[in-house]
Formats: sequence, structure tokens, C-alpha cells
Amino acid sequence: MLLRDLLAHPGLHLRLLHGSDVDLDRGVRWVYTTDLIDPGRYLSGGELVISGLVWRNDPADSERFVAAVAASGAAALAAGEAVFHTVPDDLVQACRRHGVPLIAVPEETSFGTVTEIVVGAVTAARGDRLAHTLGRQRELLSAVASGAGLDELVAQVSAATGVGCRVLSASGRRIAGPPLSDDLRDRLVATFLTAQRLPARVGAGCSVLLVGPGAGARVTSWFVVADGRFDEWESEVADAVGELVAIAALDRARRGEGQRVASAIADDAVALLAGGAHDRPETAVRLRQAGLRATGALSVVVAGFAGRPDLAETARTILLDVGTAEAGDAPVVGVSDGTAVALLPGPVDAVDAALQRLGPGLPGTLLVGTSRPADPGTLAGALREAQHARELAHGRPGTLHVVAAAEVTSHVALLAAVPDEVRRAFAASVLDPVLAYDERTGAGLVGTLEAFLECSGSWSRTAERLHLHVNTVRYRIGRVEELTARDLSTLADRVDVWLALRAR
Repeated sequence: MLLRDLLAHPGLHLRLLHGSDVDLDRGVRWVYTTDLIDPGRYLSGGELVISGLVWRNDPADSERFVAAVAASGAAALAAGEAVFHTVPDDLVQACRRHGVPLIAVPEETSFGTVTEIVVGAVTAARGDRLAHTLGRQRELLSAVASGAGLDELVAQVSAATGVGCRVLSASGRRIAGPPLSDDLRDRLVATFLTAQRLPARVGAGCSVLLVGPGAGARVTSWFVVADGRFDEWESEVADAVGELVAIAALDRARRGEGQRVASAIADDAVALLAGGAHDRPETAVRLRQAGLRATGALSVVVAGFAGRPDLAETARTILLDVGTAEAGDAPVVGVSDGTAVALLPGPVDAVDAALQRLGPGLPGTLLVGTSRPADPGTLAGALREAQHARELAHGRPGTLHVVAAAEVTSHVALLAAVPDEVRRAFAASVLDPVLAYDERTGAGLVGTLEAFLECSGSWSRTAERLHLHVNTVRYRIGRVEELTARDLSTLADRVDVWLALRAR
């Protein structure tokens, strides 16, 4: 792909900040997204280097970064405007000095989209070369090289063979091809996930074929559905459907490259949300860079396999699948502490049905919690709400458990709905004197207070749990009462302190 073709793409709105007409004829071999200040050791030449400029603190940083990019022989640098709302002039000057073409990526354009388009063009170009040596694949691969979408290629194969075809995800989401009924979708997914071997027949009407290598888990794969019994197709039909399977695998790999970039950024955004930093500017920047476009209410979905943090990426792929509308953008899905966290626009009614279809193919017990729709200002609370809902799914029989926040009627739902700044202010007003006292003296008042409340105010049980004398417990709780101006013998004051502990 040439730089001028990338700049001319109507959906990206890229701007050339530095580079000559000759520079625009540079070919882009691949894409590398980085926020390292010295990415040179990861570059081999010809890449479009994409950066959000998180590494930049001063002009010296720009000089160091651009020098490394130039020395590696990269085709160009694409700089995101989300962090500084522009591309710093010192970065432009550094690119001029080192002869590196510089492209501005506006805030509304995600890095994942740029990556997907470049990788798609590069993959298509490689497919075009392959078409010259593989005669029977010439027509389809030429269509790929000319930019035909998967829908167009499915229609082309269907018209050429007289065999209707579709491409579906593991959950039954339609990726390409005509619509299908819910009943047929359910039967196709069930056969794909449970068949002893593939291809497999679905009754007498159609066949399902795995897209991609057979070693991968089916629950995270795509499959092609074609009319008729695969073992009765003429060789020309079998070959054409096989070529469609191969092209679908290429298309999925292209999308996967863009999604890997978005996923790394989504991990950062989820970590910031989990740390209570939803209102920090870098959180909003990371969410936009990861592809979040929604401006209204969002729902949070937390999913993970019980006792299997090593399957967090599988959980991520599942949420990307079930959370993507057939005609919409993929959700933002990050991984945190062995679980996948998805931010979805609006309610999550359709997610449950899609997850249920995946049940027979799950590699373990998948526990899922969903929040109520939340405004961007309360996303951290929605995350806690979804996490708590997921915790309630532990211990239930079966391989899939989805718990919605609407089913949770405890104090956690109440606290999660409170804006984070209000929640933190309440906790601080009650507990800050105790926390400060512990920090100065190491007295352990907070730990004693938590144990005291968990033991329902029993002096003897608290002392037994903490291996302390009862008088020591009485002294510490007395200090807490003095510092908080609360009487812990009364229910109202106990509730205040208990909620403050949970609201931290």
C-alpha cells in the first residue's frame, strides 16, 4: 500500500504534516503501533509507525523517538492527536530533520481502524500476487486485491456455484451473507461447536466448515455455512467453497491485526477504570483510541473462566464476538486480573442469548456479570457492579452463568450507582482521621474496625479472630469512635462506618 493511498482513504481523515510528493510513493509493508520512546529494535523497515505520543514530555523526546524511527527505515510516522489535541511542532521539526513523512491521526480515528485498513491492503496485495500462480483462485483473489468486501465475495461464490453461503462467528453473529432465522442460527452454532469433526452436515439442508487452523478453539473461531451436503458437492463446488473458507481466514486475520492494537489500548483503559481514574483525561483518550464511539449510556460486562485466569484472552474474544452488532462497531474489551471487561453501548439484552448459544463449546465454567447502563461519569461504579454480579455466579452448576446487576439487591448495587467522586468524598469524610492515625502510629485501627463489624460488634469474637485481648479491641474501637465521632453501639453509626469502608 502506498502512503498516498492511505492518505486518500475517505474514512480516516488523515493529514500529511511533512513529506514530499516522492515520499507519498513509499510503500507500506506493515504497521507497528507503539508508545515506546525507542521502538527501533522492533522495526525492520517499511512499517507505518503509529504512536499516541504518550512518551513525549519535551522536545528532546521527539528528537529521540524520530531518530529511532528514521534509523529503522520506517515508511512513515502516524501521530495521534488525542493526547495533545494536535501534533506538537517539535515532532514536526524532528521529522523534517530526519526525513520521516509525518501523518496526523485525528482524535475520532482509532488506531485499530488505520491498522485494519493497511493490513487489509497489504494482505490483498499479497493475495493478488498469489492469484497469478493459482489459476482456479484467480477471480476470487483478484476481487480481494481490488478491495471487495467479504459480503461481495460470498455473493460471488454463491452466484458462481449456485450454493448459498454465509460466514458466521462462533456465537452465530452474521459476518457475511444473507440473514438467517434464529432457529437456523441456533442449529448451525450447536452443530459447529459440538460436531466430532468438521466439515459437518446440519440435517439435509447445509454444511458447516471451520475457518482457519483446526487446532484453534471453536468457541473463538468463525465458520462458513454452505447449502447442501458437503460430501455430495461436485469438485468445482467443493473447491470454490474451500477458497471462500481460505479468504474468510485472511479477512479474519486482517481484522485481528487491528483488534490486537485496540486490545492493548483497551487493557490500559480498563486498568485506569479499575483504579478509579475514569475522570482522568488519559482514560477518555485511551477509550477513544481503543475504538469507543458511544456518547450515551454504556453497560459493563465482566467475564472470566472460574479458576482459569490463563483463559482471559479466550474470554476477551468471546465478549468481542457477542458484543459486536452485525452492522456495528466492536466493543472496547480489555483484560484485567484474569477477566475480560467489555464496554457496550446501551443495554446488554442480546449478549445473554449469544452467550447461551456458546455454552456447549466453552472450555470451562464461564462466569459473567453485567451492569446496568451507566453514564460515562459512573463507569468505575458500573465496573464494580458487574464484578460483584459475576462473583455471585460462583459455585453454581453448569458451564455458563450470567448474573445481571438488576438481580443484585445488596448495598453493592447502591454504592455502584453513586458517582465515584461522591462515594470517595463520603468515605474520606468518615475514615480519613482513622487512616491518618494508622499511617502515623501503625495501630491497625482499620483492620480492627473491619473485623469488629464483620463479627456483628462482638468483642470476644473480634478478639478471637485477631488474636488480641478483649481490652485491646475495646481500646482500638474506642479510638475509632473518637476519631470518627461515631457511636458504634448504635445501628445508624455502624451503617455509616460500614458503608464508608465499602465505598473506599
